[in-house]
Amino acid sequence: MKVLVLGGDGFCGWPASLHLSARGDDVVIVDNFSRRRIDEELGVQSLTPIRTMTERRQAWQQVSGRDIKVTELDVAQDYQGLLELLREERPDAIIHYAEQRAAPYSMKSGKHKRYTIDNNVNATHNVLCAIVESGQDIHLVHLGTMGVYGYGTAGMAIPEGYLDIQVPTDEGVVETEILYPTNPGSIYHMTKVIDQTMFAYYAKNDELRITDLHQGIIWGTNTVQTKMDERLINRFDYDGDYGTVLNRFLMQAAVGYPLTVHGTGGQTRAFIHLQDMVRCIEIALDNPPSAGDRVKIFNQMTETHRVRDLAKLVAELTGAVIEQVPDPRKEAAENELVVHNDNFLALGLDPITLAEGLLMEINETAGRYAERADLSRIPATSLWTKNQQAGVPASRAGDR
Repeated sequence: MKVLVLGGDGFCGWPASLHLSARGDDVVIVDNFSRRRIDEELGVQSLTPIRTMTERRQAWQQVSGRDIKVTELDVAQDYQGLLELLREERPDAIIHYAEQRAAPYSMKSGKHKRYTIDNNVNATHNVLCAIVESGQDIHLVHLGTMGVYGYGTAGMAIPEGYLDIQVPTDEGVVETEILYPTNPGSIYHMTKVIDQTMFAYYAKNDELRITDLHQGIIWGTNTVQTKMDERLINRFDYDGDYGTVLNRFLMQAAVGYPLTVHGTGGQTRAFIHLQDMVRCIEIALDNPPSAGDRVKIFNQMTETHRVRDLAKLVAELTGAVIEQVPDPRKEAAENELVVHNDNFLALGLDPITLAEGLLMEINETAGRYAERADLSRIPATSLWTKNQQAGVPASRAGDR
């Protein structure tokens, strides 16, 4: 299978590209390397020393005997280049990671809000439009987010994308099905809601084959392939904009920084290990919808946890100190979250769940590269509104 991986240089795109190449797919990475430029903008770097794409490709060819092709292209801005690429490569599938992925970054300022909308919405629509204009039968697999549902509770488990409803009419009750009502919590999450609407339209109007993966929060740093050679190492973001909560806790423990629990820590979130993420991509590719089908939606998560419970677990494993800090987000202090993920389980996913050994592996990775950490970048300082406060521990306020 020939697969274009849009955003294949990123935190999810790189391990997914290696996983697919390892199983024998012909992989073409398409990226404008904007994530590396955002590091420069924020004055922070991956805790792990990620190599140039040239070094990454060379290392992968040496350890696997397989080649990954790379095309530098801005999917959101160069529509003609994207269309020509589809006509030249004629892929069987496209994996779409080419979106700004951090909710805090999307809320930093008006500039960042507009960039996230412009980049994410344009990228997705350009891909959809180019598939139609190319005349090719390409399966599009998109990495969405559980955040399209919001984090409130309706007193029931969140279904996989679609909700059965009953509508009272003069003739009686009509049973129908709708997309689960959205409730985005940031500009980033809102772009994924817009994506979802565009997918529904293009599946209906142009009979595109689309799979939308509503993914939980990633934990873990490496996969089988990224551990094969130091030059293949994956990103490890720990800063307040791009670091994911469990990885951040483990990094904070490794460098002797308090575990920063926002508010009460009562936020319940869905999680998935990085290795399961790439496995889910494989499953989605191997089980595409047919032309004319509605968008196939999977809840790409394996378990849910409350943030304060994760902090307590990490503290017990590492001896770290927990410190409650202001919540920079406008969100409920406490929420329940029950989610169905039956589709991936039925297709053979054997989930990796939180395990002491894996958590300590991440902690040890963080400790290995601790000298690369800039402690002033750990707190989450991007504010949802002017009424929020930065999540800076009182004990470390002098670090900034």
